[in-house]
Amino acid sequence: MIVESAPAKINLALHIRHRRPDGYHELETLFAFAADGDTITVVPAQADSLRVTGPYAEALRSAPDRAGGALAEGQPQPQNLVEKAAQAFCRTFGIDRRHAITLDKHLPVASGIGGGSADAAATLRALARLHAIAPQDPRLFVIAEGLGADVPACLLGRTTLGTGKGEALIPVHGLAGTPMLLVNPGVAVSTAAVFARWDGVDRGGIAHDGDLLARAVAGRNDLQPAALQLAPVIAEVLTALGHAPGATLARMSGSGATCFALFTDIAARDAAAAAMRDRNWWVLATLVT
Repeated sequence: MIVESAPAKINLALHIRHRRPDGYHELETLFAFAADGDTITVVPAQADSLRVTGPYAEALRSAPDRAGGALAEGQPQPQNLVEKAAQAFCRTFGIDRRHAITLDKHLPVASGIGGGSADAAATLRALARLHAIAPQDPRLFVIAEGLGADVPACLLGRTTLGTGKGEALIPVHGLAGTPMLLVNPGVAVSTAAVFARWDGVDRGGIAHDGDLLARAVAGRNDLQPAALQLAPVIAEVLTALGHAPGATLARMSGSGATCFALFTDIAARDAAAAAMRDRNWWVLATLVT
């Protein structure tokens, strides 16, 4: 049995530069990862299977399709990224074996913290361990890039500056161990719908050197205004986090609706977490890894 964590992905800053001819957006982002998230378990089996457990299992099964629309009754569920990752791994490495995979889903669905991408990346890491493939094998990153823009960063699993569509990664240092709070107001936001509402203005890139926290604070999330149009409650989360004692940075992650705050110490983070739970929001008190 191989067990791999699939930690939540955070965009400390996310600058959208322009839309590319291939349909992706050229961007610059500071990726960071939480100490907590989903979990992938892989065991050899007689037949391929995927079992989803955890508090967000049902939400994943009933999630809207990738275009952001609800699935029509009787329409087949789109293939999970975990299954796509496993199939691509076996094709790439010539593995003629079957695997039973369990996804223990604790991160909200369609929430801007890379849940699906993190799950796919953890699947690749787990299968690589099971079949004695080096974790830095370049073929793993080729598979990851084919699965989605955030999957290579999730596969690497460390704080990085991402450029291109997010797949060109430069490791950075400076925030490991920082107390962090993630908060989602209980709404799912379509990534496609948010990108469609981006105003198209290039407001410049992220500083490529210097203190990491200062670079993040000086940055922004260019998708935040568009997400606020779709889910105004995000503004309430940002206000609550921004006014929490000890918060050094509060921002929406990715395309939303999850927001995060970094804190000076664990006590301040935990006090803020208690206040957020009183609002019946999803809350994860964690650390930057």
